[in-house]
Amino acid sequence: MRASLASSIAVTCAAVLALPVSFVAPAAAAVPSALGLPPTSTAQPPAPELPGATQSLPLEPLGGSDRALGGGADDSGAQGLARRDVRPFSLVGVVWDDPTAALHGSVQVRTRSATDGAWSEWQDVETHNEEHGADPDTAEGAGRALKGSTAPLWVGASNGVEIRVRGEEGLPEGLRLELVDPGESREVAEATTPTTTTNGATTPATTTSTNGATTTAASAAATTGTSAHTGATAVTPRTAAAPPAPGAPAGLLAASGSLTALGLSAAEAAASGVNSRLAPYGASWIPALSKEATELTIPYLPRSQEAAKVPSVQAPARPAAAAKPYIGPRPKIITRKGWGADESIREKGFVYTKSIKAAFVHHSATGNNYTCAQAPSVLRSIYRYHVQSSGWRDFGYNFAVDKCGNIYEGRAGGVAQPVLGAHTLGFNTNSMGIAVLGTFTKSAPPAAVVTAVARLTAWKLGLHGVNPKAAAYLVSGGGNLYKKGSTVKFNAIAGHRDGFATECPGARLYRKLGTARTSSAKYQGRS
Repeated sequence: MRASLASSIAVTCAAVLALPVSFVAPAAAAVPSALGLPPTSTAQPPAPELPGATQSLPLEPLGGSDRALGGGADDSGAQGLARRDVRPFSLVGVVWDDPTAALHGSVQVRTRSATDGAWSEWQDVETHNEEHGADPDTAEGAGRALKGSTAPLWVGASNGVEIRVRGEEGLPEGLRLELVDPGESREVAEATTPTTTTNGATTPATTTSTNGATTTAASAAATTGTSAHTGATAVTPRTAAAPPAPGAPAGLLAASGSLTALGLSAAEAAASGVNSRLAPYGASWIPALSKEATELTIPYLPRSQEAAKVPSVQAPARPAAAAKPYIGPRPKIITRKGWGADESIREKGFVYTKSIKAAFVHHSATGNNYTCAQAPSVLRSIYRYHVQSSGWRDFGYNFAVDKCGNIYEGRAGGVAQPVLGAHTLGFNTNSMGIAVLGTFTKSAPPAAVVTAVARLTAWKLGLHGVNPKAAAYLVSGGGNLYKKGSTVKFNAIAGHRDGFATECPGARLYRKLGTARTSSAKYQGRS
């Protein structure tokens, strides 16, 4: 891991279990009335019905031609699988043994709908995915479990599959078809039904609301185990009460509870705990705040926004008021708990970078054939594909945005913290990655997507004193555009293609980034 990277690994299970057994809601007086926050509620929506599963099928040579699969050309080196019945799945991808090897060719799949039994037309799977992932020379980037992979493709509920892979040159060794079942979630309809807020942003409907101040990464611990490739134990329905923040006065403690009473595993408590000053343990979402309320949650002002200097003692005067920070109102964010992340499959601990200087916007390249109610299922599928199929430590992106403009927490570690992601190969340090669910090479992104990107960046970049319309300078960790160690100038809100030779985030979404920068700056209160 490079010297410029400041990583922090949270303590493990023993530390979590050593926390005080009294996890209860703080007294109402502990929540600043100036924030205008709703009262704390102990009721949470039902937990997702996990586990979900992954089927991993080795590909086979297709012989002298793939006529049986709708081909006809001489594809002596082609691999695939003939049409077959499989267990239910909703997302597909192809992986191979060597993460440094590229698949130069085409991958096409057909799937059978589990609803009506109809077979789809052949669909292309994006083969160029190496530009995503952890930086070289990091622990994650050098992990032994890493595999080469295509981008995942969302196909919806299916129970039959057919695949053909053709290479322009020799295909990588160990090709396998990954079929991901995201598992069921009873709270999806409630958590993601689009609603319009007073500020005009489209956000998911929810049933509870509570909030606190911003958190620090050290306030929670993390631990997980590694589950079998087929899934993990189902999580039972639960309710959750808000614990006192670390170091809270003893007077805030009341009736006792426990991790068991909260219905949270140690790993779930850790992932939720890093957001514990924004929402209660086990919360499915973090509520939006007004700009004024957001300003009150900032524990410090960046150097560019320090308080005005007090006049010298020779000129008696009243102390000058602190300058208002440039930060956008915090948007509503659906937590990992809200979209049903199985915390047992990711690696234990959280890894951080020093700061956030830029935001890289991506498209997930999973296709646009999903509803907003299905977005949590898409996220669970991508998460499982990233971790169990591709060998990453966690979901790659820091945040995700669906076509309705709903914003989701991505990689664990705290939405207000500089979590080190695996999204822009070579430039993950001191940056954040936002994945817009869909493919925007030829399709235009909905206006709600651009608004969500603007609102999210206005808040998150504002926490670090970054002007969305300014330039950001990052040091390359190595890639196909900039050699390792070179300092590169980016827009503070950049597209993935700015740091790597790739089509991501798609030409149509990339064209909207200028609008996102302007809107983001306005949300921060800049002219």
